[in-house]
Amino acid sequence: MALVLGIESSCDETAAALVDGERRILAQRIASQEEAHAPYGGVVPEIAARAHAERLAPLIEGTLADARLTLADCDAIAATAGPGLIGGVIVGLVTAKALAMASDKPLIAINHLEGHALSPRLADPELDFPYALLLVSGGHCQILRVSGVGQYQRLATTIDDALGEAFDKTAKILGLGYPGGPAVEALARHGDPQAVPLPRPLMRSKDPHFSFAGLKSAVLRAHDSGQYSHADIAASFQQAAIECIADRLTRALEKMDEVTALVVAGGVAANQRVRASLEVLAAGRGLRFVAPPLALCTDNAAMIAWAGIERLGQAGFVADPLDTVARPRWPLDPDAEPARGAGVKA
Repeated sequence: MALVLGIESSCDETAAALVDGERRILAQRIASQEEAHAPYGGVVPEIAARAHAERLAPLIEGTLADARLTLADCDAIAATAGPGLIGGVIVGLVTAKALAMASDKPLIAINHLEGHALSPRLADPELDFPYALLLVSGGHCQILRVSGVGQYQRLATTIDDALGEAFDKTAKILGLGYPGGPAVEALARHGDPQAVPLPRPLMRSKDPHFSFAGLKSAVLRAHDSGQYSHADIAASFQQAAIECIADRLTRALEKMDEVTALVVAGGVAANQRVRASLEVLAAGRGLRFVAPPLALCTDNAAMIAWAGIERLGQAGFVADPLDTVARPRWPLDPDAEPARGAGVKA
């Protein structure tokens, strides 16, 4: 039975976890940087990298101690190698290389997006390939067909901003602080989702891509007009985003070969209104709806360790070399055609 130490440091969460082949999270520690970044209303890369460097070693040591295990008990060391803020990614990957070399264990360089893509399988043993995946986070917004480990077909992406970023910017406009997603969701419960006339970018467009830059600008204009309460703006923004997701997913599913389930992953997957709308959409198409537990939605090391276990289980597994480089950008589907009008984030 495989046992993998996972390391995650791609953004503002420093994390280490031990996961085994029976889908058990034996131990996990996460150090949040919310207080450090809150005064700036978003993540400052230099502050994040410094915090990762200070916290990662004690986190790993504590995680091993919590499980009463040592590096010698592990079968491999898995770490995020990208995409993400390059300073933080380097901290985690270099640490993993050092541990792999010192313990003579295989290094597994994990794509952070693959960690999210496979995380629902950590919590749901019945989730089989292939499945449709909506990956929504602060830096990414994509729809993919997941056919197996390392087998990803991207059908849609954002041509400008990710949905998680739109939530964070809306929170900043409304003075709700950081992180923005949970704050907007909480305030939206007290507002009227139909009160503010906000656009639904790319709705009914033939291609299932996303766009949220115009929606963010409309939120700013609504706020500056002084005509609407903050709660109504938050509720109307969230409703517009949900309708965009449902429309884009419907288009993508029409282009997708048969799948077993509709899966959502990433930080925005923690939003309960988003989950509820996707569950209705899945039921309407006769699909299972699968979402990971809230603890596995945001960045965490357990999903990285699990992705390492999935890789270990593949026939012909080969460890990654110790000269593997950190990558600020790393598409899951490098052969996907660029979305028309898309920027570098696509």
